[in-house]
Amino acid sequence: MTPFCFKRLHNAVLTCLLAGACLASIAQAQTYSVLYQFKSGNDGTFPSAGVAVDVKRIALYGTTFADGSFSAGTVFKFNNEGETVLHSFTGESGDGEYPYGNGTLVYDSAGNLYGTTQQGGIYGGQTCLMDGCGVVFKVDQFGDETDLYEFPGGSFGRTPQGPLAIDDAGASYGTTEYGGAYEDGLVFEIDAAGNEGQLHAFGGYPDGQQPVSGIVRDAVGNLYGSTQFGGPYGGGTIFKIAPNGGFLTLYGFGAVNLDGLWPASSVTLDAEGNVYGTTYAGGAGGYGTVFKVTPAGIESSLYNFSNPGPIYPYFCGVTLDHAGNIYGVTAGGGTYGLGTIYKLDPSGNLTILHNFSGPDGKVPYGNLALDPSGNLYGTTSQGGKFGGGVIFRIKP
Repeated sequence: MTPFCFKRLHNAVLTCLLAGACLASIAQAQTYSVLYQFKSGNDGTFPSAGVAVDVKRIALYGTTFADGSFSAGTVFKFNNEGETVLHSFTGESGDGEYPYGNGTLVYDSAGNLYGTTQQGGIYGGQTCLMDGCGVVFKVDQFGDETDLYEFPGGSFGRTPQGPLAIDDAGASYGTTEYGGAYEDGLVFEIDAAGNEGQLHAFGGYPDGQQPVSGIVRDAVGNLYGSTQFGGPYGGGTIFKIAPNGGFLTLYGFGAVNLDGLWPASSVTLDAEGNVYGTTYAGGAGGYGTVFKVTPAGIESSLYNFSNPGPIYPYFCGVTLDHAGNIYGVTAGGGTYGLGTIYKLDPSGNLTILHNFSGPDGKVPYGNLALDPSGNLYGTTSQGGKFGGGVIFRIKP
């Protein structure tokens, strides 16, 4: 695979130029490039989340669901030297296995990476047995991994798989899909000392159940997320937790099918506190929606996916730019039925930026990452030359 080079321009703006294709990249209005192709073995395969763009270190970071040295997934770094496996999960006690879902890594100012695995950690949990119930982990720039918390199952939660939010004190916030007081999942806080606090245990009705979206945090400490199912109408919810612990269901999907059903993507905030995301079913076309929920709890379906066209934004959230454009991927549909990259402008017009065909990747999950110069980065969970997925870049 031809390596690509990162270059610092205008205040450390991250610009990616493929070796041998620089003139083409400049000349074309939009260019799709495969930056790396995963193959089986120690390399890791099947990345099922997006990548994090670290401008300071001129690198991309992400996870693979499978393979690695112990066949339990990896944390990887990608830069001008190619792909480096920072950590191979073992699945044993003291480590996680199978980072999955839309759990894009986050990093702090020192470059430490934080994420979750849906299994691994403590063996013999109440409901997880030999697979372990999942972990919250940290990996430093040298590849040293620390389990910040290992879920024991039961009322303490199990199966975390969404992205984390990190505050200035080093606390991590996230969700588990299952466990908690009612076995419908919970919102947790892990402090810098590794102690778990439960901010909310879901009960299905009316607050929702099975959150897989993880958590986003605003500037004043409010937490936001979604639940796949449950809520007042059974179609999932958007929720908010205030710094004082107050829980609020901002919106419940399913009152009418046209508003979408089952949000499983991570959510995104804009500067006004509006919440954006996707549902993977429902809407006017029946194949999911891009939605916006205001701070007052008013929902708008910004786009309705339908067949033919991009469909099934499962685990596929959205990314906003400063002009109000929305970018995302779908895990299905498009010209070849293998997924798409799309742009939705502020007027609601959707443009397909790329149709995945297989050799260039297929079935993308997670959110796209946007760098300061407008390049978008992501992964596909399958496809590519070796079938194990790819890292891609597109410049709209």
